[in-house]
Amino acid sequence: MAKATNNNWWRGGVIYQIYPRSYADSNGDGIGDLAGITAKLDYVAELGADGIWLSPFFKSPMKDFGYDVSDYCDVDPMFGTIDDFKQLVDRAHSLGLKVMIDQVLSHSSDQHPWFVESRSSLDNPKADWYIWADAKPDGNPPNNWLSIFGGSAWQWDTRRCQYYMHNFLTSQPDLNFHNPEVQRALLATVKFWLDLGVDGYRLDTANFYFHDAQLRDNPARGRPDGEDPAVNAVNPYGWQWHQHDKSQPENLAFLRELRALLDAYPDTTMVGEIGDDDGLARVAEYTSGGDKLHMAYCFDLLGTAHSAAHFRGFVKRFEEVAPGGWPCWALSNHDVVRVATRWASTAAVAAPDLLRLGAALQMSLRGSPCIYQGDELGLPEADIAFEDLQDPYGITMWPEFKGRDGCRTPMPWLSGRADLGFSSASVTSSKPWLPVAATHHALTAEAQIQDPASLLHFYRNLLRWRKTQPCLVSGTLEVLDAHPQVLTYVRRHEGFTMVCVFNFSPEPAQWSVPSAFADLSRVEGSGLADVAIVGGVLQLPAWGGAFLGTT
Repeated sequence: MAKATNNNWWRGGVIYQIYPRSYADSNGDGIGDLAGITAKLDYVAELGADGIWLSPFFKSPMKDFGYDVSDYCDVDPMFGTIDDFKQLVDRAHSLGLKVMIDQVLSHSSDQHPWFVESRSSLDNPKADWYIWADAKPDGNPPNNWLSIFGGSAWQWDTRRCQYYMHNFLTSQPDLNFHNPEVQRALLATVKFWLDLGVDGYRLDTANFYFHDAQLRDNPARGRPDGEDPAVNAVNPYGWQWHQHDKSQPENLAFLRELRALLDAYPDTTMVGEIGDDDGLARVAEYTSGGDKLHMAYCFDLLGTAHSAAHFRGFVKRFEEVAPGGWPCWALSNHDVVRVATRWASTAAVAAPDLLRLGAALQMSLRGSPCIYQGDELGLPEADIAFEDLQDPYGITMWPEFKGRDGCRTPMPWLSGRADLGFSSASVTSSKPWLPVAATHHALTAEAQIQDPASLLHFYRNLLRWRKTQPCLVSGTLEVLDAHPQVLTYVRRHEGFTMVCVFNFSPEPAQWSVPSAFADLSRVEGSGLADVAIVGGVLQLPAWGGAFLGTT
């Protein structure tokens, strides 16, 4: 296939993640849908995003809320129709927004026709389309691999009298990428949506496609004693080094095939989700060379740590291991506790100035920022009662881990309504699929649009200002010397220099401007509170920051 032109909109472009079930309900059934999203695209455009990422809306039994696909080439009726999707794409494009969709290639639903056929016998045409293995002589699973959602990664099937592999729910069997027919079939589903006009993909679990064909046991790690944002602390999945069940060398060849397909369509891109024992190294590997992923992200910004030392460590390491790679940085997503709660210390919600500083950090790192719906409003994690839980992950691991429902509650649009404007229908037949959070009533988009001092206005201003700063969109990054409270790095682009200074501390701090940057002055317009430079020393308030640049 001939290679199409690419304007690289994604390099430094801001992506806005939408979780369709929870964004906007157009028909009053309590579940968000494509038409609801289309009606709210003006809001995303006014925020200043360059594109949207839609979590799955494909046909699915919804055991994992769309991440268990039963038809890769159709819209689930709860979200609408193919025509609704086309209208969404057309409206987004008319507003200057790109459309990226979530592609779940590593596994399907157990109700997908491929799996129904595969499990029917040992010798049907799709018998080898999934990962099947015989039991050990004592009847146990073939190896020690674990499911992220708890327990063994192997499920016994009485039809074939074999085990099949599932990295997630038992209803999400893993596809066998060692079979070239599987790869061709999945690439055809990717092409289907490209032909409908999508501008790119977020690839779910992009390092999970291949497994070790020899099914060797993973080495033991022991119970981790530190935080792993990708695996909750009570999940035994973290007790192994995942050497054989994912991140296999064969993955690279498939990513090149995928990239070649996207390269045949103009201005397209891919961002891959990386869950790995060494996420930064895998991001570097998967985004190097210009022939695999355009972008990738791991979970380093998705934990509770938010000190200058923490940020300095991962930014510096990424620049060392992936100088040519392109990351995608998010502070929250649909799988983790919202940043306003994760970064809270003594209070229930992180300080407003800290949320502003976090946004400024995210928008000034080298890479492409991704905003999860509601982060621009400062939404905290919702507290969901056990009887209201929907997430099977949380139901299994309750109460120490409450699952992912708390970050997936309905988007609060309008004040003074029980559903906070989640449904635009005049008559609603159902309550929202997850309860509206009481803590979100004061944080609606309507209220914040009317308040010039709101976090939403800060985000709008920050994104608008960032577009005028080539150093932040396209520049190189160099981390400066350590300071116990202050993170500093330099962005450079085509002769221009910008120093980014952030006091990730609840106490004021002073940062002496190095002589090499003595001629720089504070760049105004970011929305961060004014700071003074006295005698060559930057006076930073608690959770304060500044951008210094050439004028």
